[in-house]
Amino acid sequence: MRNNKLLYSTPEKGLDMTAYAHELAKQIDTTKNYSIIGVSLGGMLATEMADFLHPEKVIVISSAKNRKEFPGRYRFQKAIPVHRLVPGFVIKIGTRILQPIVEPDRNKDKETFKSMLKSKNSVFLKRTTTMILTWKRTSNNKSIMHIHGDADKTLPPRFVHFDYLVEDGSHMMVLTRGDLISQLINQILKE
Repeated sequence: MRNNKLLYSTPEKGLDMTAYAHELAKQIDTTKNYSIIGVSLGGMLATEMADFLHPEKVIVISSAKNRKEFPGRYRFQKAIPVHRLVPGFVIKIGTRILQPIVEPDRNKDKETFKSMLKSKNSVFLKRTTTMILTWKRTSNNKSIMHIHGDADKTLPPRFVHFDYLVEDGSHMMVLTRGDLISQLINQILKE
């Protein structure tokens, strides 16, 4: 099995989650057996891809498989779309300030998280935020396997239909609990 990573280009303005998934899927070699694994936004995109690519397995981690798995604040932000009025650089600054509050696990490896946020493009953040908040999907392929953390504050587990719940797993658990997540992924891929 290959280990390919998708290169996330900045989506065109107005592109929705489904169209962006189709755009990114062009990078996937579907001539051989493959599985898709996505984290956070990547899990939402993997959910979309499951409909038209039909991989062997789809695993989402610290994500939502449809908008029904979003907490109320996402629905509020969709109803009152302040994010559309705010410039991308303000969203980036807000993320740097709010993320440690929402996901305190981020403090376990501050340099990695600072580097990740610094490298995020403001336009990418603004457009993907809009994409997430306007995501229309209300159901998903039932074969998708979902790994979620019991301490995820970004997407609280009480809203999510997961297959594996990781104790003390935050939204950042792929970095903070990487060994355990790798074990779970390998177990799912062998099934």
